[in-house]
Amino acid sequence: MSMNNSPNVFLDTNANRFQVNIINESRDNNEASQEDVGSDPPHYEETSFTDEAHNKLRISYRPGKRELYDNFLQRGEKTEASLHPYDTHNKMYYLQTFGHNTMDPVPKIDYYRNTGSVSGNKLNRPSLLEIHEQLAKNIAVSTSSVERVANGESTAGDETTASKEEENKTGLVKFGWVKGVLVRCMLNIWGVMLFIRLSWIVGQAGIGLGVIIILLATMVTSITGLSTSAIATNGFVRGGKIFRVTNAFKPCLGIIVIALSVVVTTLTGISMSAICTNGVVRGGGAYYLISRSLGPEFGGSIGLIFAFANAVAVAMYVVGFAETVVELLKESDTIMVDESNDIRIIGTITVVCLLGISVAGMEWEAKAQVILLVVLLIAIANFFIGTVIPTNNEKKARGFFNYQASIFAENFGPDFRGGEGFFSVFAIFFPAATGILAGANISGDLKDPQGAIPKGTMLAILITTVAYIGVAICAASCVVRDATGNINDTAVSGMSCNGSSACNLGYDFSRCRNQPCDYGLMNNFQVMSMVSGFGPLITAGIFSATLSSALASLVSAPKVFQALCKDNVYKGLHFFAKGYGKNNEPIRGYVLTFVIAMAFILIAELNTIAPIISNFFLASYALINFSCFHASYAKSPGWRPAFRYYNMWVSLFGALLCCGVMFVINWWAALITYAIELFLYIYVTYKKPEVNWGSSTQALYYINALDSALALTAVEDHVKNFRPQCIVLTGAPMIRPALLDITHTFTKNNGLCICCEVYTGPRKLCVKEMNSGMAKKQAWLTKNKRKAFYAAVAADSFRDGVKSLLQASGLGRMKPNTLVIGFKKDWRNAAASQVENYVGVIHDAFDFELGMIIVRISQGFDITQVLQVQEELEKLEQERLALEATIRENDFEEEKSGICGFFRKARKLNISKHETKKESTINTIQSMHMGEFNQKLLEASTQFKKKQGKGTIDIWWLFDDGGLTILIPYILTIRKKWKNCKLRIFTGGKANRIEEEKLVMASLLSKFRIKFADINIICDINMKPNKESWKFFEEMIEPYRLHESCKDITTAEKLKQETPWKITDAELEAFKEKSYRQVRLNELLQEHSRAANLIVLSLPVARKGVVSDYLYMAWLEILSKNLPPTLMVRGNHKNVLTFYS
Repeated sequence: MSMNNSPNVFLDTNANRFQVNIINESRDNNEASQEDVGSDPPHYEETSFTDEAHNKLRISYRPGKRELYDNFLQRGEKTEASLHPYDTHNKMYYLQTFGHNTMDPVPKIDYYRNTGSVSGNKLNRPSLLEIHEQLAKNIAVSTSSVERVANGESTAGDETTASKEEENKTGLVKFGWVKGVLVRCMLNIWGVMLFIRLSWIVGQAGIGLGVIIILLATMVTSITGLSTSAIATNGFVRGGKIFRVTNAFKPCLGIIVIALSVVVTTLTGISMSAICTNGVVRGGGAYYLISRSLGPEFGGSIGLIFAFANAVAVAMYVVGFAETVVELLKESDTIMVDESNDIRIIGTITVVCLLGISVAGMEWEAKAQVILLVVLLIAIANFFIGTVIPTNNEKKARGFFNYQASIFAENFGPDFRGGEGFFSVFAIFFPAATGILAGANISGDLKDPQGAIPKGTMLAILITTVAYIGVAICAASCVVRDATGNINDTAVSGMSCNGSSACNLGYDFSRCRNQPCDYGLMNNFQVMSMVSGFGPLITAGIFSATLSSALASLVSAPKVFQALCKDNVYKGLHFFAKGYGKNNEPIRGYVLTFVIAMAFILIAELNTIAPIISNFFLASYALINFSCFHASYAKSPGWRPAFRYYNMWVSLFGALLCCGVMFVINWWAALITYAIELFLYIYVTYKKPEVNWGSSTQALYYINALDSALALTAVEDHVKNFRPQCIVLTGAPMIRPALLDITHTFTKNNGLCICCEVYTGPRKLCVKEMNSGMAKKQAWLTKNKRKAFYAAVAADSFRDGVKSLLQASGLGRMKPNTLVIGFKKDWRNAAASQVENYVGVIHDAFDFELGMIIVRISQGFDITQVLQVQEELEKLEQERLALEATIRENDFEEEKSGICGFFRKARKLNISKHETKKESTINTIQSMHMGEFNQKLLEASTQFKKKQGKGTIDIWWLFDDGGLTILIPYILTIRKKWKNCKLRIFTGGKANRIEEEKLVMASLLSKFRIKFADINIICDINMKPNKESWKFFEEMIEPYRLHESCKDITTAEKLKQETPWKITDAELEAFKEKSYRQVRLNELLQEHSRAANLIVLSLPVARKGVVSDYLYMAWLEILSKNLPPTLMVRGNHKNVLTFYS
């Protein structure tokens, strides 16, 4: 029941929680409403979520209020179609949720869709700003979007309705779980292995081991399937598939082999089911699942080899079909050319026919698959029927005796021959158990991939496993291992059978022990044809198995490849991303797959490549299992698969089992597979595709970073591990790149660097601007390969913002310990409050016990003007290119003759005149800006990006601050750009102890293991500067002096109150010696370090509340004036260097 402002809301049985109240704010209507006090206000009420025309709201009338609505609508006032929640000019309408006037929407799926969703329209809920701030009159919101937002309703209706409308509109073909998944998986799992090699497997391994092999193979694929289902129900999955290649014409093993294969497929199926139920599944199948779970690196590498494996598999299946046909031609003596060329001819014709079916559309392909499944089921049923049909002498001579307990007992144990063993038989059979991802591969063409993939895949595994085991047991219970085929080889009465079941049944096949025989489970690959009720049906089953698998691969390969190309992981392959027709068919991918398949059919060397292709598919299975494990292990809240019957450790076991099976099948093929996948992984990692899929790899990065940060908090700080961790007041990073560059030089791969910006002004505007620029500025840092973070705050003043940053930045032990700022070059022209804030920031840094670095370069850091000019020139260049394109298009049209061409020519003349005028304007603007364009500023902004030539870094280590002044330049010298610079040390001392002072400093630096080129002891620091230098200093501070000694006491006190920031005579006199020192130091710097690449200088400290801001700024100005790039450094007076090990 909803709440309403009306007192009678509880009496209204039709009340709904989604309501719209009409509140009239005009004066006339206010008077009318006052006359009607006590009556229920009219309201619109949504009473249905059905797909009515345009999803309009239905109007319900309370008793006695219909006339009011009629009058309201007849007067031509606002109707529901024009309802606008922000219309405050004439009338105001509030939207009600739960009976309250609010813009807050109710939960709705459309708010969570991706942009461009095919199953419904994405809606934008009201921003927090719109709800939090007062309702403004000038907010522009479209009517339709507001109605949808307020009512929790989209114009497309709910997801199901939208999906149906999309299908009706475009004619999309979507498949259910039976036709889309179950049929395809069964056809792919039931390969020709079922008809040709299964009897040989049972003969080799026996019934017992044969069943184990089947179950083991099924277990692996089932775990993968369940993991996939879990992932798929945790998000929306797109198209792409994982392929398997069945080398159907390669010897196989027994029932335990079959059981082992069942175990493998079952494990894989479990993992796949988990993955598939971790969200809405879109086109891309297994590639989509792996890439969205593990990221583009794994997905891109496995997707490419997987698509290639599918394409080659088409050739393998078609060659298998062609070989069967050629065998029939040989029996009827109708070979066209020779066996090899006949295989090529038949294979080519078959691939062309299959391509035609695929290009015709998924609907035709699905119909063909259903027909092939019917044929396959009839063939299997034909075999089981044949086992109970009484045998004849000819079949008995070939080893078929119907069901016999003695034959079952004899064939139960293994009888490996020809060097075969359990694992070799398993390796031969396992490809037959794959194919579980045939349904997942066309995930984009399924109605409900989340439900269809787990249900269809697991049921297909169950049905095919039962069929494999049933055929294996029945064949091994009816047919002996060896038979001669000679009806005259009957047992002589009284002969010793030695436990031979054939002998007990009246036949003597003992000569098969000494010479090869042609019949029996071990020798005849056509056992199923012999046992079946009608042999040609088995041949039809073989045709059905090969053609269905080939058709599935021909459809899957282009769809996987298309999904890979759409993601633009490999930019050169984007050409194949384009789709055609109502189902977005990858025609280009079909052609490419056809070309690859034809190439391998014509080469006809499939035996060599078959193990590699099989390993490609197993690698895909392994990654599906690992994806399920990794997503669970990362513990991301986004991992919420609807499929619950999985376990992360079982998925990991399935992944390891798949990797092991790869080596069991063929060790060198497994190594080649890993090498190719590693190469592609490194390539994609290097290219760094600009995608963000919220992979579990990202989640694990976060978990690892969090664990490391927490572990770091338990580690006590030690001076040996000190590293500069800097807050850099760059503002927007691109505005002061040189300041960031010099800081980044000594923090890259060594310490923390946070680029900070303080927004001051109206809080609402500042917060909005700050929030909108955060991602952009961090992206700029990443794009320009700056290993730094960006942080911003909105504050009442610059100093307050920096205070917040100094206190709150960092995490645990990763907290800044040094503040880096640029020198305020314009301090003499700036407002007193700005100077106060600037100097106050320095005081705050010392209060919070941070080191301080002030960087000064001659041209300054701010390149805003340069960026503005560059932006204007780029706009003009774009306009010029657009104009040239127009001219070229006009030239193309002018090629047509006649009077139309004449008029086009005249129009071109006008355009050319316009172009001339435009170019003239551009040239004028460019020439105008070139005068303003400060080339020196641009060069200065990039000076720290360049490699520094041979030179020196002069360190004026005048005061012991804990070692930061010497540590920063040392770190610079171990960087590639500064490694050619030598350190020169300058420090103060006494004239009569120069050599001793040098030895002391050299000893100290050697203990710190810091190499230096020279040590200079400066003895005359405390001398008075020359008159010209002091005069310049006095003239510089003159505008900021109070001169209170020249005025009477009353006037002086008044001036102090009015301008407290000015320098008093008493202050200047008290700090005269210190002022002398700063001026004298500049003279010495000019004398000794004018040619240095960089100067690192001890920063003077002003006592807080004693030295005025302007006097301190004058010290910094005169100290660093007319010098190379200068770093004024002051540590926090805690050791950052140690000579202990």
